[in-house]
Amino acid sequence: MERIGVYGGTFNPPHTGHIHGAVEAIRALRLDRLIMIPAHVAPHKELPEGSPEPEQRLEMVKLAAAPFPEIEVSDMELKREGTSYTYQTILELRERYPDAKLFLLMGTDMFLAFENWAKPELIVANATIAVLYRGEKGERDAIATQKEHLENMGARVKIVSNEVLDISSTQLRRLLAFRCAAPFLPNGVGAYIRANGLYDSTADWKNLPMEQLEPVVVKLLNPNRVAHVLGCRDTAVKMALRWGANPADAARAGILHDITKALDGPLQLTLCAEYGTILDEFGQKNPKTLHALTGALVAERIFGEKQEVVSAIRNHTTGKANMTLLEKIIYVADYMEPCRNFPGVEKLRELAFSDLDGALRLGLQMTLENLANRALEVSPESREALAYLDQTERKEKKEC
Repeated sequence: MERIGVYGGTFNPPHTGHIHGAVEAIRALRLDRLIMIPAHVAPHKELPEGSPEPEQRLEMVKLAAAPFPEIEVSDMELKREGTSYTYQTILELRERYPDAKLFLLMGTDMFLAFENWAKPELIVANATIAVLYRGEKGERDAIATQKEHLENMGARVKIVSNEVLDISSTQLRRLLAFRCAAPFLPNGVGAYIRANGLYDSTADWKNLPMEQLEPVVVKLLNPNRVAHVLGCRDTAVKMALRWGANPADAARAGILHDITKALDGPLQLTLCAEYGTILDEFGQKNPKTLHALTGALVAERIFGEKQEVVSAIRNHTTGKANMTLLEKIIYVADYMEPCRNFPGVEKLRELAFSDLDGALRLGLQMTLENLANRALEVSPESREALAYLDQTERKEKKEC
């Protein structure tokens, strides 16, 4: 009996995680072949604005799968058009291969939501579910519970280990825009993307006016981060007008300060490596804190920002000794913009417009106290920033 894997998805774009999962499934399930099927319109997600045409996604999947003779690529869902329901695909394959054993591959998220799919009973009647499992925190128990639940309903479920760096197509699209996606692109896919100008991989975003910069930044952020970033920009402009800084620079630093915040720790390290940036010991040990550094790198290389703006982004989380006026403004604005809500924030907002150094000192003190309470390491730059402020204050008092 022929054993056939079925692997559907938007593949927008296909990445090394997709191919690694397919290869692992072929090995673990002893598949004679695996069919990768790009969806025309996925029922569970909308394709982002500006996504490639379906035929382009199909061509990229073909390029990604080319080195693996056990993998074939089908356009059956593209030909069918409309919403690509998996049960229709499985029934079509069952009719085409009546004697084969079908294995439907899916990730953890899709597996845990399987009962919300269209006609899941038709799927489990005609195929074994194969879950690509990464072993992430909390994943094991959730999968075991769902597996037992579905098996009690008559489903056949196989777990396929897929120990690969977690990379989603959403994150990959960000890396493509930042020009550092090479480690996650199968052979040929990166060249195809660049040749066709897909995923903003060749976009020229240098020195955009604010009305054009804002929509570009917004689409690169996690949606829950947008209000904070716009709030930081608007607050920074108000502070710049109060303290005599350049409001245009404050606006640009404010809107770009979290441009790489959506990347997780490992992907922060990837960006640094692809940009040839050597990290200090603190950065290597605390990759989740790197978004200020990577944001500054992206602001300079991708958006063409001036050094004053880049430096303000670079120092907006830790501060540093002898900060410039713009650096102080972005640090404080990030801390107390209107979306922030924590004990002491109102005092910080008051100081932001009456005593900028006092606001900076309070923000640094709050940071050190918070990290100490959580038993987390403090950046050397934050200690140096606070020490510099204290030293300056003592000097001023002595001179008086």
